[in-house]
Amino acid sequence: MSLLKINHPLIFSFCPIKDYNSIIIKLCISSLSFAIYYTVNFIFFDERAIHKIYEDKGKYDFIYFIPRISISFIVSHFIYIIIKYIFLSERNLLQIRKQTIVSMAHEIASKEKRNIAIKYTMFFISGLIFLGFFWILLSSFGAVYQNSQLIVFENTLVCLAMSLIYPFFINIIPCIFRIPSLRSNSKDQQCIYNFSKFLQLL
Repeated sequence: MSLLKINHPLIFSFCPIKDYNSIIIKLCISSLSFAIYYTVNFIFFDERAIHKIYEDKGKYDFIYFIPRISISFIVSHFIYIIIKYIFLSERNLLQIRKQTIVSMAHEIASKEKRNIAIKYTMFFISGLIFLGFFWILLSSFGAVYQNSQLIVFENTLVCLAMSLIYPFFINIIPCIFRIPSLRSNSKDQQCIYNFSKFLQLL
């Protein structure tokens, strides 16, 4: 459940969680992720897909698009993980909490405050630039291929559905490694625990 609170897009963005991330940034990342899923699906929508739609007279062939949707999901999810890792503030604030000396905590707090301000500024500037680029790209495609834009949108919805279902399965894997690692203090068990921490990023 704790991993789902961190990794499930809806739970992480809209449910109150006692973490150290700004709710505004989480909501903005969630909104940006939709644009990323949409654009990546468009990128993998090539001339062969358009020709397939023409042959099927506009009918949506879900089986044909499964490989493209799967690749789009993997790429989009990887980008989403990177964005969360770079722009969320929890790691910065945990650096302050780790300090046992008050003076050192104040010194690091001042440094991390500047780092968070830089992070948020970069996020909003880059986010607006990419959203503008995505808007121009997708609008141009929709204007030229009016009969195909609905297919791209449907592929995007399938990708979003996969992103909501995926965490329920993938988060079982870190637990499988973590539970036995907590029962021993050996070096091997420590490596297993660290491996489970890496897996929870997925």
